[in-house]
Amino acid sequence: MKPALLDVPVTRHAAASVQTTPTPAPAPAPAMASSGPLPFGPAAQAAERAATAELARRMSALWELEADLTFLNHGSYGACPRPVSQAQASLRARMEREPVRFFKSDLEVLLDEVRERVGVFVNAPGPDIAPIRNATLAIATVLANTPLAAGDEVLLTDHEYTSGINELERMTARTGAKVITAAIPFPPRGPEAVVDAIMAAVTPRTRLAIISHITSATSLVFPVAEVTRLLRERGIEVLVDGAHGPGQTPVDIRGLDPTYYIGSLHKWVCAPKGTGFLYVNPARQRGFRPVFLSSRAAKVRPDRELFLRDYDYMGTDDYSAILASPAALEFMGGLLPGGWPEVMRRNRDLLRRGRGIIWRALSAEFGDELPGPAPESMLGSMATLSLPEPPVELLNRPTKYDDALQDALLEKHRVATPIWRWGPQERRVIRLSAQLYNHDAQYERLAEALVAELKAERAVTGR
Repeated sequence: MKPALLDVPVTRHAAASVQTTPTPAPAPAPAMASSGPLPFGPAAQAAERAATAELARRMSALWELEADLTFLNHGSYGACPRPVSQAQASLRARMEREPVRFFKSDLEVLLDEVRERVGVFVNAPGPDIAPIRNATLAIATVLANTPLAAGDEVLLTDHEYTSGINELERMTARTGAKVITAAIPFPPRGPEAVVDAIMAAVTPRTRLAIISHITSATSLVFPVAEVTRLLRERGIEVLVDGAHGPGQTPVDIRGLDPTYYIGSLHKWVCAPKGTGFLYVNPARQRGFRPVFLSSRAAKVRPDRELFLRDYDYMGTDDYSAILASPAALEFMGGLLPGGWPEVMRRNRDLLRRGRGIIWRALSAEFGDELPGPAPESMLGSMATLSLPEPPVELLNRPTKYDDALQDALLEKHRVATPIWRWGPQERRVIRLSAQLYNHDAQYERLAEALVAELKAERAVTGR
């Protein structure tokens, strides 16, 4: 008999307990961001703000976030709603009630349910999906299964996440392969700039390309469909790093047809931490092994493909996080009447308004020093803006994070959002996120705090 995935119907219960307020649909956003208001009248804007604030008030009760914290950093590690954590706890309790049965019998069936549910969400066949803890491990797994020799080239952009770059450096030192980096300006003029830069870096030696679906540091939705098509036409394998994709923007793996697609579920799907997946094109599954083999690796199973068996069990571990991912998909998709499309639309619209609030405040004080924002057409639920540099005297201040300005925002203003450096010029940037528990006034709070702290930095030298 097929084991039930969850012991209790937490998703329906939790979703039913939240009364949501539908928000009026705004007019289509302009192609480029601006510091001006949204393209509809003051009354509609006020209604949108009020509806968003009420929705955020109701939604915030479902998360464990500190009540006095303005949390605008969902993009880093996500945040798991209480009902999804309860689903994970139920699965963990089930594991402990009969551990041998759980690991030897139930786990394989439960993971097949996960594959199917995740596959529906990203439009990929369930059997082509390997559950995996995170995008870093997934990238390492792909590179370990990619035969490269001296002179072969791996293509990526200068917007890629550092864990993949670090693994590539280790691999190239071992194999003699080369990393070719396509430079993409920030902000780019549009998606075509991304396509042009990547294709200009292709050579006859290019064997693999690693391209983000949504970049981490710069928050750009890359035109991965066009890039993947062009690269695959040239016989180049394509790894789409979708760590920020699922739950932030629609994912259509069948339509993309990449060699590999990596996704995180603990970010925008709001599953428990350490929850990801790796899609492997059927043409590459034969011999595609994990980076470490479990005690079951040599067990003969004519009834089940080795690709599935390898990723069913990767040693004794707590699998409750990945097993709770269907609960997260159902729960988040049930919070608004329009399901996941409305969740993504609402977050995208709020992000655009929030970015406008921050950009107007920054440009009013420091506009001559800063490049403008990226095109709105390249935004999902995150946005990155450039910040003024601190005086030289403050460059090496101690920090618990990546920049002492982030410490100041958190400790003095209770606002959490990442500030770091990106790119060849080590440009100082701030990244914003938008999730259902956020609302417009939180971005106004950040704008006020940010300008105050930037002015305080300049006061050190009287600039």
